[in-house]
Amino acid sequence: MQQVPNTNQGSSVSNRRPMPWARRGFTLACLLGAAAGCEPEDERAAPVRATRQSAESLQSPNGLSVNGLSVNGLSVNGLSVNGLSVNGLSTQAFREWFNLNPSLNEVTMRYVVRCAMAESESLSWSNPHTGGHHTWQGQLALAPGWSAGLPPSLSEQQAITACLAAHANKFGLHIPISVLGRDALGLPIPYTGRELAMYSEREACFFGNLFTDEGIHAANDRPELRDSESTSRACGLSSRSEGSGCAPIAHEGACADFCTLDSTRTYYTHCTLNGVTYRPLTTRILPTDIYRCGDGVCQHTESCGTGNTFDSCATDCGACPKGLD
Repeated sequence: MQQVPNTNQGSSVSNRRPMPWARRGFTLACLLGAAAGCEPEDERAAPVRATRQSAESLQSPNGLSVNGLSVNGLSVNGLSVNGLSVNGLSTQAFREWFNLNPSLNEVTMRYVVRCAMAESESLSWSNPHTGGHHTWQGQLALAPGWSAGLPPSLSEQQAITACLAAHANKFGLHIPISVLGRDALGLPIPYTGRELAMYSEREACFFGNLFTDEGIHAANDRPELRDSESTSRACGLSSRSEGSGCAPIAHEGACADFCTLDSTRTYYTHCTLNGVTYRPLTTRILPTDIYRCGDGVCQHTESCGTGNTFDSCATDCGACPKGLD
């Protein structure tokens, strides 16, 4: 299996051109895709500032450090970019969107920037409504044009959408994942053989476009879970119709039905649904994040009962109290 070198860790991004919205006081509205001709606003009005800084590499407990190793935990309620529309976006529109639910939208922005910008970059914004200051750290570098202050291209919209969906967790838990695929320019996210060996369970593919009305889609990258199995990552990997409850993510079945693998058969390069071709992301998880009825632990995805399925697991969760079976 071909290994893509992790060239970004500890590397300088000085070869990238300066970010115009950082240099000229462009606002967050311009950064997130306002129409061409967006002008810098007065610097006193909470300007956006992007910085390049050394960021600690995300580490697994055994010291593994890889570009595509991430942690999911975005609520499915945060899968909305209404405030980041590429059509007619204004600074005021973003502020209003953000302040409708600051705690939720702060997390959404955290994942948007994590997906779009490089590990050595961050984005800061001061909220004029609350006086609060936010700094969001980059990681996956999927949208270099957006990061440089340009409106997001179609490929960048798709890449950010796939990345947000890959980080969604309907249980609100933070589960480590391996994110594989290509950025908006077609360059692969670096990975190592060690990463693939550790995150050995193929999980799902994610694709779509949140910036349009095309929605978000997910599909299994392995056989469906057995009736005895369950996972905290149910928005991606499902058994039968278990993917329900993850709206707005629509579960489409199997990745192989819609998507094409790269030459190494490690990740998908594009997925086509309803005549539209998307740039997807592919995820892998730790084997321990697939739970099995009968392993002696009553997981939060399992239920009491009299059987040996995840939703009626007598061996792990016992019999249900009277009236609950």
